[in-house]
Amino acid sequence: MLLLRLKGLNVCAGDRIVVRDVDLDVSCGEVHVILGPNGAGKTSLLSAIMGLPRVRVCGGTIIFESEDITGVPAYERARRGIALAHQFVPSIRGVKVADIARHIVERYGGDGYEDILDILDVKNLMGRYLFYGFSGGERRRLELYLTLIQRPKLALLDEPDSGVDVDSLRLIAEAVNYAVRSWNTSIVLVTHLGAILDKLYDITRVHIMLGGRIVYSGDLDVAKVVLSKGYIEGLKILGVTPQ
Repeated sequence: MLLLRLKGLNVCAGDRIVVRDVDLDVSCGEVHVILGPNGAGKTSLLSAIMGLPRVRVCGGTIIFESEDITGVPAYERARRGIALAHQFVPSIRGVKVADIARHIVERYGGDGYEDILDILDVKNLMGRYLFYGFSGGERRRLELYLTLIQRPKLALLDEPDSGVDVDSLRLIAEAVNYAVRSWNTSIVLVTHLGAILDKLYDITRVHIMLGGRIVYSGDLDVAKVVLSKGYIEGLKILGVTPQ
């Protein structure tokens, strides 16, 4: 079943168009990877889907579960089942991780929370202040934990493989795989290094983003070409002339 549809989406930051003419369909339980260099517009695209005020949709539409949510505020999108794991999260002294996690679990109910807690190995972080003094791997694992225990229909993951060690990368991939296979969660994951790709089981489609546009879509082999040759040379091999 089709869950998310982007139709001719343009996204603006201030007076600049940072995402142009993006078309994207995501069905339930699918994993879509958006691969591109820094500054390609990946984070802005996720922010627009989530409805964050740092960007605005200046063209096209966002359809979620057959409804146009282009003008719907972020809190309402969260209620409908969209969640975003940010690339950069603030540290908050005085707020315990366990308190935030408990409120999320009480709000969203269901099962599988203990499984995700164990998979991501974050139980030892529950007594600490939110992201305060955390390593890169701890931050990424906890942010993903707090995202997935919302049991979202659509999880937007902003570079979960950036700045993490090998062990954290493996745990993050295992948690994503669990959410897809156990909960039928749809995933849109952006990355520029692609370190996580060979650890994900069910990649539906890889999209290459450059200059604010999705310029090529294909299977995992597309990522292998681009990551081995670089974006410009890799796209030329794939028959695309970057604008």
